[in-house]
Amino acid sequence: MEKTTVINGKDQRKILFRLLSYTKPHKRTLVLAFSLLLITTIGDILGPILIKTFIDDYLSSRNLAFEPIFALGAAFIGIQILNVIISYFQLLNFQKVALKIIQQLRIDVFSKVQSLGLKYFDKTPAGSIVSRVTNDTEAIKDMFVEVLVSFIQAAFLLIGIFIAMFILNVKLAFFCLFILPLIFLIMQTYRRFSSIFYQDLRERLSQLNAKMSESLQGMAIIQVFRQEKRLRKEFGDINDLHYRAGMKNIKIDGLLLRPAIDLVYVFALILVLSYFGLTSMNSPIEIGVLYAFISYLDRFFEPINQMMMRLSMYQQAIVAGSRAFKLLDETELAPAQRPGGNNRIEKGEIEFRNVSFSYDNQRDVMKNISFTAKPGETVALVGQTGSGKSSIINLMMRFYEFERGDIWIDGQSIKSYSTEELRKRMGLVLQDPFLFFGSIKDNIRLHNQDISDHEIEAAAQFVQAHSFIEKLEDGYNHQVVERGSTFSSGQRQLLAFARTIAANPKILVLDEATANIDTETEEAIQIALSKMRKERTTIAIAHRLSTIQDAELILVLHQGEIVERGNHQELLAKRGLYHKMYLLQNSSGEIVEDVVG
Repeated sequence: MEKTTVINGKDQRKILFRLLSYTKPHKRTLVLAFSLLLITTIGDILGPILIKTFIDDYLSSRNLAFEPIFALGAAFIGIQILNVIISYFQLLNFQKVALKIIQQLRIDVFSKVQSLGLKYFDKTPAGSIVSRVTNDTEAIKDMFVEVLVSFIQAAFLLIGIFIAMFILNVKLAFFCLFILPLIFLIMQTYRRFSSIFYQDLRERLSQLNAKMSESLQGMAIIQVFRQEKRLRKEFGDINDLHYRAGMKNIKIDGLLLRPAIDLVYVFALILVLSYFGLTSMNSPIEIGVLYAFISYLDRFFEPINQMMMRLSMYQQAIVAGSRAFKLLDETELAPAQRPGGNNRIEKGEIEFRNVSFSYDNQRDVMKNISFTAKPGETVALVGQTGSGKSSIINLMMRFYEFERGDIWIDGQSIKSYSTEELRKRMGLVLQDPFLFFGSIKDNIRLHNQDISDHEIEAAAQFVQAHSFIEKLEDGYNHQVVERGSTFSSGQRQLLAFARTIAANPKILVLDEATANIDTETEEAIQIALSKMRKERTTIAIAHRLSTIQDAELILVLHQGEIVERGNHQELLAKRGLYHKMYLLQNSSGEIVEDVVG
């Protein structure tokens, strides 16, 4: 679970300025929007002045001349109509900029996720990452759409209102200035406490997403082992914490937003009416000025109320921004290659030179691993769970960074090749293959337009997948649902093989790739694999020892070390760990020990 942290005032300003930096590409549109906003603000300020002029100069003195009164009325109505039209274009421009900013921010966050190393995903729940890309960026959008526009509009309006107040009555305008410190105090108090509460609320929402994601991915296991009640309780506990965090926000909103500002407004209204009441004892007052002051006072507090109501959105946006930027600033990146690496993998010869590795920088899962795999040869990795087999593949595929020892390909350090070159020349087939939403053809091609439809079909025939594909209603255009759940595990594996063969890699990496295929299909696959291995370097994790008996080199791993090496016959002759594993698997006709690393 993620820890709730408090964002202080200094950090909030940093986050705000960083969010505002996204407005730089949209300066022209923003200048236009702010210009339109200024025009509408001027229109709002002129309205009460026109009515004050009508009351004092014409209505009170009963000077009901048609032409000037008509002109005042036409001007008032014209200003209101123009304000409506200009406000539409002003809001349209602000919304356009806000959506563009969030679009870019989402792309930045999503792109960052693609560049992170697998170590980051090992320690971060998927639901939490999804929450940052979707929920948090949506909260930031509200800040640009609602908060900034309201705050700037309120600033324009407040300045204009005070200028008008000073023009009407300097002394009373000075009295009204004392309202500002009270409002500022309320806003600061709200900002201080709501920051804590909203941070807690966003973290609980992230935890809800993480728990939901975990439940959906493991639904089969949940139902098989009757874990529904436990999951409901865990989800309910997090949901209850989310509810409590929400209630804290509601309480502070109910106390310090509109109610507190309305109370200040009442005191300000009493002040204005008392002033005019006292001055009326010594001299007559202008009704129009009284109307204008009360109108301005009302217009003064309306944007203040709007600002206060949107402070909650602001706090949510700042908290959401901190979470998004925390991900953008994440340093757990995928292993970087040396700059200027233009080497090409021609043969595919692999050499591990005293490679040691630890996932947590405390306990080594690989200790001084050294071996060589030449083109056309197969090196098989066998051993018990946790012996380091998968770690060897993870380092060779550059999923994790290593610091001790080195891996060479064709006489060059693996770090001297570009990531694109490594991915292009290596083909990986996992025990549990992943299929994307789309057609079978798309899943084999993986959007590599250099692979033709003919090559896709040839690859499928090569791995014996063509026979089941052509039986589908749409053949190679058959739609694959999420993760390929409508196919059997064997069919998914065959498609993964076809995907790898279509890419024509120099190096073939098999992580127990035939474990989920039936015996008859496996025999056909083994024939196909033997043809593939003739011109390629193959590294294979073996679960069933019968599948790697023809490997040129078999490495037996135990607790991160290579304890035995040789071919099948040599290892049996040693009567060591490999011999024991072989006897265990063949004594009962089935695998009795799980040795998948």
